[in-house]
Amino acid sequence: MAAGTKDDPWVLTTAPGSSQYTMYRDGEAEPPALVCQVGSTTLKYQLRAIEDLAEWLKAQGGWVPLGAADENKPAPDGSVEAWGRSPENPVAGWYGLRKGYRGRFGMYLPPLLEELGLVELTHEKRNNQVRAL
Repeated sequence: MAAGTKDDPWVLTTAPGSSQYTMYRDGEAEPPALVCQVGSTTLKYQLRAIEDLAEWLKAQGGWVPLGAADENKPAPDGSVEAWGRSPENPVAGWYGLRKGYRGRFGMYLPPLLEELGLVELTHEKRNNQVRAL
C-alpha cells in the first residue's frame, strides 16, 4: 500500500470505478489536510475526516448511501455527503477546505477508507453505499 504522502500518494478509484484520483496527507497544512487530486482539480478535506467518518459509520450500524454532490447542490439526507457538511458533525460543518470545491466528500473519502481497511464499499454504477467493518 502507498504511504499516503505527496511523493507516494494513494491511487484510488471512485466507487463506480469510473474515475481514478490520488490522495495524500498534508500534516503541515493548517488545519492538517487530505489533498485529493482529480485530473487538474485539487480538493482538500480536513485530515481528521478519516477517523471521524470511520467512527460515524460504525455508529450507523449498517449501510449508508454515499450521496456524492457538488458543493452547490443539496446532499441526500442520511448520506455520507450530508454528514460531511452537517452542523452536527465533529467539525460543525464542512470537512472540505477549498471554497467552491468542498463537496464530493461522499465520492472521494469512502474509497480511501476502503483502501485503509476501515470500511466495505459497494461498486455499482449508481447508488453506492458504505459500512464500517
